[in-house]
Amino acid sequence: MSIRVHVDVVSAEELIFSGQTDFAVFPGEAGELGIYPRHTPLLTRIKPGTVRLKIPDSNEYELVYVSGGMLEVQPALITVLADTAIRAHDLDEAKAMEAKRRAEEALKDRSSDVGLATAEAELAQAVAQLQAIKKLRSRH
Repeated sequence: MSIRVHVDVVSAEELIFSGQTDFAVFPGEAGELGIYPRHTPLLTRIKPGTVRLKIPDSNEYELVYVSGGMLEVQPALITVLADTAIRAHDLDEAKAMEAKRRAEEALKDRSSDVGLATAEAELAQAVAQLQAIKKLRSRH
């Protein structure tokens, strides 16, 4: 039996994933973070993107989109706290495309700094959702 680590991915609304994994990858602010069991304790922010969780005794990964948030790593437990977390197979491509289009239009408007920052954040989230959908499709 291989060594595993327990992972909880929690959104503001619900627990999205809770289970064992052999290996996990998170969208860190400075690049992807690969975490194995018994990793050194770590607390960091993550950006919008895809969390990849290696399912034990399988070649499959569970993919979860997160809108950003906090990642806490302990040797036997990994916790992700995100405002929004959605299993990749539940993402809606049409909604993500529409959100991307609206954010791009808002960026062209540039009526205020607050509006610009919001539009940039919304664009980053829409692009991350579309990338998660693309990763999911490439597996099949």
